[in-house]
Amino acid sequence: MSRPVLTIACALLLVACSGRDSDAAVQAQTAPGAPMPPAAEVVNGTPAGQRIETDVRVLADDAMAGRETGTPGFDLAAEHVASRFAESGLQPAGDDGGWFQRVPLVRAVADPAAATLSVSRNGRTIALRPSDQFLPLPDFNAAEAEITAPAVFVGQAIHAPELGHDDFAGVELQGRIAIVFGGAPRSFEANPQAHYASLGTKIEAVVARGAVGLVLVNTVDDEAGMPWTRSVAQAGRPSMRLRDADNRPIDAPAQLRVSARVAATAADLVFADGPQTASQLFDAARAGTLKPFALPGTLTLRTRTRIDTLESRNVLGVLPGRDAARASESIVHTAHLDHIGTGAPVDGDAIYNGALDNALGVAILIEAARTMAEGDPAPARSTLFAALTAEEQGLLGAEWLARHPPAAAGRFVANLNIDMPILTAPTRDIVAIGSEHSTLAAAITQAAGEVGVEVSPDPFPEEVAFVRSDQYAFVRAGIPALYLDAGVAPANDNQDPKIAATWFLRNCYHQPCDQVDLPIQYGDAARMAQVVVALTRIVGDAEAPPRWNDGDFFGSRFGGRSTR
Repeated sequence: MSRPVLTIACALLLVACSGRDSDAAVQAQTAPGAPMPPAAEVVNGTPAGQRIETDVRVLADDAMAGRETGTPGFDLAAEHVASRFAESGLQPAGDDGGWFQRVPLVRAVADPAAATLSVSRNGRTIALRPSDQFLPLPDFNAAEAEITAPAVFVGQAIHAPELGHDDFAGVELQGRIAIVFGGAPRSFEANPQAHYASLGTKIEAVVARGAVGLVLVNTVDDEAGMPWTRSVAQAGRPSMRLRDADNRPIDAPAQLRVSARVAATAADLVFADGPQTASQLFDAARAGTLKPFALPGTLTLRTRTRIDTLESRNVLGVLPGRDAARASESIVHTAHLDHIGTGAPVDGDAIYNGALDNALGVAILIEAARTMAEGDPAPARSTLFAALTAEEQGLLGAEWLARHPPAAAGRFVANLNIDMPILTAPTRDIVAIGSEHSTLAAAITQAAGEVGVEVSPDPFPEEVAFVRSDQYAFVRAGIPALYLDAGVAPANDNQDPKIAATWFLRNCYHQPCDQVDLPIQYGDAARMAQVVVALTRIVGDAEAPPRWNDGDFFGSRFGGRSTR
């Protein structure tokens, strides 16, 4: 999972919401390195729970080497999913009549040691130290790039006339380097805040105004959630973009020739001799009062990037609809198959297995597909099951599928995504993130009622997780979607699922301990698969496909788009 909600800061929010234990007890249970909070005996006695456990153990085995996109371990996992789809009775929906949809990618790794970032003002030059004070961002278009240009601070790079906000007012960016803070004003409502906080949205905005370079400056608030040391540790991991038929990267504008990120501790060097200090700007960011301004002198940025191409694949299986009039419409079920591979050893373990993130989600998808394929009759609409690649790289497998739906699936009318359900304590509910944006809300309530579980609201709506996993690629394509997540209501008095989730996020998210020895509640996982099946039948048999609610932020912005 790639969504930034999963930080220590978010984990602390989870703790604050639990309301069951004293602060000291919660901290003792969730401190990094603390033992896993007590969990009931894993419930896996049902055949469905046992099947899900079997698949999790295979997909999170060391033999898969963490399932990083573009590696033999990921391909081995994809073969396993394809075999499960075939056993279930699905029909292949990939390229050339097979199970796999090719996903062409560009891979880039920036070299911090070869990068320079210097500030020339008032007759002096300030050189920032690579890794310690800044990190180059990978360039997907050129192995080497250099630029010297004037710089302009454009706040959080937000142009939102509907909200009366313009970070570009009164400044000229053409041919200049944009200096940008992350995030969005706290005064924005959650949905537009998440949209405008997206790095992709910021890049689109500065490129549209002619910027030729980008310097992202961390604030101290940024690094409270993502410490600079962690950014440095991840700098050697490859970044990826989709590529087109001419092998050019998609969504990586060549106009933006160089990009870098600066540590909060070095922010004053970027703003040296400017009208405001970094501390003043950090305060203004919190208050939502940032104003743009041109900086004196010039910045020089030089980067070196190792670039190559590769191909990964989505695994696609379809259950054709029974009704000739509606079979050309489909509900697409997604779960990302990739994880982050191998990395720095922790207690001697360098394999980041990704049992919860997201072997468990894929195993639930497989179980739902088996149940649907063995059921009789099939829903009126078709159902596409997709185990996706490159979610950790920016939802790339989902983006490719949303742009290139297979002929066997017809037109996508709804997406249901499962990503990292933290099922480590028994629950009596599910969470359906994003259902409130469309008529899927009524369908998921009905489906949960049929299975006998509650539907709890998103416990952290301010984090807008709806934009942070694969479902958002379909939302951007105009398709109503929801993100099915683990519940938060405890099934017994001795365990709080929020505390168990907090422990996982603080200790094992994107770490080697996300593995099969966690107390995964396979009974809850089997129940989630039942909800998926019930929801699919309800939506698949409905006379009309799902639609966005009138006036919804995402529906208004994206609802006119189509995958065809």
